[in-house]
Amino acid sequence: MFTPTLEVVQNIIDDAIDGEHQAEAESAYDSLTSFEFVFIWNLEKETMEITNKLCQALQSQSQDILNAMHLVSSTKALIQKFRDDGWDDLLTTLISFCEKHSIDVPDMNARYVVRRGRARNQQDNITIEHHYRVNYFYAAIDSQLQELNYWFNEDAMELLRLSSALEPREALKSFRSSDLCLLVKNFYPQDFTDYDKQALEKELYHFEHNVVQDPEFKKLKSLSELCQWLVRTRNSEHYKLFYRLVTLVLTLPVSTTTTERAFSAMKVVKTNLRSKMENDFLTNFLMLYIEKDIASTFSLDSIVDDFEDLKERQVPFS
Repeated sequence: MFTPTLEVVQNIIDDAIDGEHQAEAESAYDSLTSFEFVFIWNLEKETMEITNKLCQALQSQSQDILNAMHLVSSTKALIQKFRDDGWDDLLTTLISFCEKHSIDVPDMNARYVVRRGRARNQQDNITIEHHYRVNYFYAAIDSQLQELNYWFNEDAMELLRLSSALEPREALKSFRSSDLCLLVKNFYPQDFTDYDKQALEKELYHFEHNVVQDPEFKKLKSLSELCQWLVRTRNSEHYKLFYRLVTLVLTLPVSTTTTERAFSAMKVVKTNLRSKMENDFLTNFLMLYIEKDIASTFSLDSIVDDFEDLKERQVPFS
């Protein structure tokens, strides 16, 4: 990927029809072949390789909570290990890469000199290695760890741990009815009445002895398959409280994704020019922006017709 990119930029330099485009291409080529760019690129590549499995699991529609919970723990451990022991290997790989592509490698023991900004920002006795190790390597990894710890704090991990008791594979090994009751108590108190919480204990007892032992149940591999199977076999009607808990857990990724999309959309929609937008108008604007794929299917004529129908249904003032 790196070599073909350089070849494309070099072709742009050679075929440039004016000095301005040639200068821009040369500047891009210099940036791509700088040690700083190659360092950041390799660091990002190593970090993404560690987090890739977790990202795929969180985006999966199978809702394999058990696997996601294990991947969160292992990803945190691998990133921490990379921070503690990965610098030397990264530097060795980087130097080898630079030598292969004829990229100059600075003397890592030389004093680091700030090339941009004011001279007062210059720190004395800081080596180039220290600069890249602290300001890039540690800073990038600490940012990743901070992000993981933010999204998967103790409460989130507890939610995942308790929710994993719903997984068919876990239920076959040991049906943790106490964890499911604790899940309702700690995370869904408003979705179950006090009577429901008491009834859930009895319902889980029957579920363990009548459903978990079913040969078809043993074939299920994920929470989404369990939900579909409960509906198909009409067990969702016999074990309504358990089914309600399953559906609540299944909506977790959806609600989280919608919230993230809403905050991202807020930055785009509510600009300085729209800073005085009223709440109702902002809500409608955000809804159209977030669900733009759905909104694009509406034709202008259909919207006009809907407004015309609303106008006809209005009660005239006397």
